[in-house]
Amino acid sequence: MDYRELIKKAEEAREKAYVPYSNFKVGAAVLTEKGEFFTGCNIENASYGATNCAERTAIFKAVSEGEKNIKAIAIVSSSGDFTYPCGICRQVIAEFMRDGEIILGNSKGEYRIYKTEEILPFAFTGQDIK
Repeated sequence: MDYRELIKKAEEAREKAYVPYSNFKVGAAVLTEKGEFFTGCNIENASYGATNCAERTAIFKAVSEGEKNIKAIAIVSSSGDFTYPCGICRQVIAEFMRDGEIILGNSKGEYRIYKTEEILPFAFTGQDIK
């Protein structure tokens, strides 16, 4: 898989971020098993708890369009460094891409690739409820 295209889409999404409080822009792009792309940016809110991360925005857009099997997600931020998903996003990633890949990009054009299990070992899943 060519991760550059996915990272480019995440970079484009990052520019749409609404971040009047932190000024920390994050963009994400997911690739589904059907080869479709969905993007998202972080969207802040004055009440902070209503803020939504870029990763969840992209995943929720895919799911709301009927795409529940995600192969990969790329994440970039305005920090210039690698930005890892927060805990809530890791849990959502585990729900929709158990065997997926998380690609983190930085401003130097480098990227790191992780499997979902690497960023959230022993994830709580629907199987745990049964």
